[in-house]
Amino acid sequence: MDIKIEIDNGSGFCFGVTTAIQKAEEKLSDGGQLYCLGDIVHNGTECERLHDRGLITINHDDLESLHDVRVLLRAHGEPPQTYATAKRNNVEIIDATCPVVLALQRRIRKQYLDNPEAQIVIFGKNGHAEVLGLVGQTDGNAIVIEHFEELKNAEISYEKDIYLYSQTTKSLEEYNNIIDYIKQHIQEGHIFKSFDTICRQVANRMDNIRAFAENHDLILFVSGRKSSNGKVLYNECLKVNANSHHIEGPEEIDPLWIKDVRNIGICGATSTPKWLMEQCRNAIIHGIK
Repeated sequence: MDIKIEIDNGSGFCFGVTTAIQKAEEKLSDGGQLYCLGDIVHNGTECERLHDRGLITINHDDLESLHDVRVLLRAHGEPPQTYATAKRNNVEIIDATCPVVLALQRRIRKQYLDNPEAQIVIFGKNGHAEVLGLVGQTDGNAIVIEHFEELKNAEISYEKDIYLYSQTTKSLEEYNNIIDYIKQHIQEGHIFKSFDTICRQVANRMDNIRAFAENHDLILFVSGRKSSNGKVLYNECLKVNANSHHIEGPEEIDPLWIKDVRNIGICGATSTPKWLMEQCRNAIIHGIK
């Protein structure tokens, strides 16, 4: 039986991740040590590839004790205190913060300084690298909402001005639900403003990946399980195709999934390298050896 396998053209690294990896590879080719603050991308396989080339992943505690070295800041961005630590320790920063994230950081910082009494609410994942960078712009005072359901119990006062922002990779639909809820509850005489800060390269992929998943008998969604974007996109696949499976690499493909399947689609997150999706395709072609 012939099996048709298609890799989604829209899947793979977003602009910000591509740029960060290119900067890392350029600096590594120059020679000398290069550190990265956190995993450069939420994909273990790609992190291992760059580690083999010499990239050393560190955390914020490590940064405090490093001096006179080069440190790359990944696409997710960092709070102001990270830059202060680097300056204090004479650390050369290679800043690969995504331009979309950087613009959002600046917008939140300006709003916070202009009206520090207002509440800044961020729709995002608690503890996520990008969200930590955004909250840092408010000196830790922003309120983070992970899901629409949390609004009812969140420590938000509707008798104050509210400014709402979103992590760049969150669901546009859920964000709009949050906007509607706050509009309904904000007290008269107070300002509520929301800002569309969701990355369109990610948001547009929702419709595209649903259409892709609908057109295949089986979907293999390839991404690291730490990827927030990966979880969102995989759930979009599941909504339209119950025969969708989340895997990190070809070794996780179950041969039973493929039995009697004629049309397989392989797609992934903005943190999934094309070469990894190609490995999954090749594993199927060669009998998953």
